[in-house]
Amino acid sequence: MHMRPLGRTGLRVSPYALGTMRFGRAGNPDHDECARIVHRALDAGINLIDTADVYGGEGESEVIVGKALRGRRDDVLVATKFSGPMGPGPNQRGNSRRWVVAAAEASLRRLGVDHIDLYQVHHPDPSTDVEETLSALTDLLRAGKVRAIGHSNLPASEIVEAQWVAERRGLARFRTEQPHFSILNRGAEREVFPVCQRHGLGTLVWSPLAMGLLTGRYRRHGGQAPSAAQLRWVPRHMTDASKIDAVEELIPVAEQAGVPLTHLALAFVTAHPAVTSAIIGPRTLDQLDDLLAGADTTLGDDVLDRIDDIVPPGTDLGPMDVAYVPPELSTPELRRRPAADRAAR
Repeated sequence: MHMRPLGRTGLRVSPYALGTMRFGRAGNPDHDECARIVHRALDAGINLIDTADVYGGEGESEVIVGKALRGRRDDVLVATKFSGPMGPGPNQRGNSRRWVVAAAEASLRRLGVDHIDLYQVHHPDPSTDVEETLSALTDLLRAGKVRAIGHSNLPASEIVEAQWVAERRGLARFRTEQPHFSILNRGAEREVFPVCQRHGLGTLVWSPLAMGLLTGRYRRHGGQAPSAAQLRWVPRHMTDASKIDAVEELIPVAEQAGVPLTHLALAFVTAHPAVTSAIIGPRTLDQLDDLLAGADTTLGDDVLDRIDDIVPPGTDLGPMDVAYVPPELSTPELRRRPAADRAAR
């Protein structure tokens, strides 16, 4: 695979990254098969593996990745994430200094490595000052336990704020962002991508197949029904009529281009100049082989124009249930003055 610069880190990565969210009990509980998926990906030229402490539950995905990389650690960049809940306690999650350090030490143990190549904030934490998080991450960098830092799901305004705080306080800068981006959800094109390009951030986009909608298996009529797990996890996304209608329009575009819909979806994402790497998350070897078969797919301007007609640039067709929602949008009290104040106007 032709390697791409990961922002301004000096690192170069493959246009596909191997995502491991489905390693373990949440997807594929067979550790040996998961290891074979890792090895097949490395043999195909993928050199970035993305995981997180919450994947698989209780760090199972990190354990699987660590075992799979024994003897091949030098072949790969290991990226993991923190901030999701890892226990019942109120301080076993979030972006505080206490949890950043504790989570990093735990991830290093589970992965069985002496350093993490890219350590990422999984979700924004409005209760924690970004300076607190950056200070802890800077210390991890100076200690050699982490080599680069990034974030995921940050709104454009918070990306800019983090860059400003790092400069003013003499702290390490975030070097990457991990936004959601697919043909069906193109909102990152509006502000996140331009901000990342302006500040030299690499972007690792998640769910380029839109949680499976862009596999072509889920159709308006006669297609496969979403699983109980999908309907529990992303119910609005998997049943959104506007997204399913768009898939119906995209299928003939892929057929006329002579490629499967999955290859069209990945080629679209990796064609964007702001995208460093697309995170693919196969559950089985067959799924990985199908995705790898499309690694050389390129789309002409005529095909990209047709995709733009179906889903205009910068447009999110519908909700993504697992996407970050700022508290101002999810908490009515933050949008409304107290009733007494409203009555006293």
